[in-house]
Amino acid sequence: MGRRRTTFGRIIRTGFVYFIRNAWLAVAAMATMIITLTIILFSLIVNATFSNQVEQITSKIDISVYLKDGVTSAQAKSFVAAIEKLPNVEDVTYLDKSAALRVFITQNANNDKLLAAINETDNPLPATIKIKPRDLNKMNEIRSLVTKPQWQKLQSDPISDSGERRATIDKITHATNILQRAGIIAVGIFALISVLIIFNTIQMAIFNRRDELQIMRLLGASTGYIRAPFVVETIIYGVLSAIISVLIINALFITASSSLQATSFGLLDISYSQLYFQEHYWRLLLMQLTLGILIGAASSVIATQRYLKFKTPKK
Repeated sequence: MGRRRTTFGRIIRTGFVYFIRNAWLAVAAMATMIITLTIILFSLIVNATFSNQVEQITSKIDISVYLKDGVTSAQAKSFVAAIEKLPNVEDVTYLDKSAALRVFITQNANNDKLLAAINETDNPLPATIKIKPRDLNKMNEIRSLVTKPQWQKLQSDPISDSGERRATIDKITHATNILQRAGIIAVGIFALISVLIIFNTIQMAIFNRRDELQIMRLLGASTGYIRAPFVVETIIYGVLSAIISVLIINALFITASSSLQATSFGLLDISYSQLYFQEHYWRLLLMQLTLGILIGAASSVIATQRYLKFKTPKK
């Protein structure tokens, strides 16, 4: 046990020595890794913000199906039962003509002229089925059902999810999907660049220390013992890069907090992004540290696997 501790301590110390010796080469590797981790963190925050905004929009969006006056209660209940079976339906509410009128009056309580006009006529509002979806990306599932001939013959008007409203919903979901995919692609590209740069950095470090490593091999050092300090060195890259990436995002929020408290760019609510970052600060930091260590260690292992083909001499 004591010998293992001594060996482990030597590996850690050697890794730090390599890091200090190789500081200038490490700058490029760390700079790219910082950019990668910052993009990952920013993409995560933006995705959380989009998800929150889409959830708020979804909670306010429903599909209204208007029924003919001659539709019986049994037919309406059968229609509602069919809709409730859809996986993407969160809630279904059936309003008969009287209930639809009460809701209309409540929603337009401040419009005296409109209410006066309604009171002068018989109830002109149709019985209505209101459908609240779970996922805007799966609206076609609901549209397909309510437009089937057996159900469409019960309807007096086109469903509310048509025309400009449908186009708006489709634009929201399309824009969200594109931004999420763009974030994933950007993260993948920069992660690959980071791995390649760290790979080349370790390759150069091995080349610069080839005489030292050859002596270690002749003295009986195993491949794992030779490789380990390089892994420690790149783990240091990852840890420092992760901390710096979090500090960069934190600094951006602190600097802009006074002017962005109530700012929103389309679906991107900056104030919510800042709140999300603050509430999940330690979790995000741990995630960044984990990613930084994984990227650094994986890059080092790949590089040493290829360029450190030393064998322990036979005794």
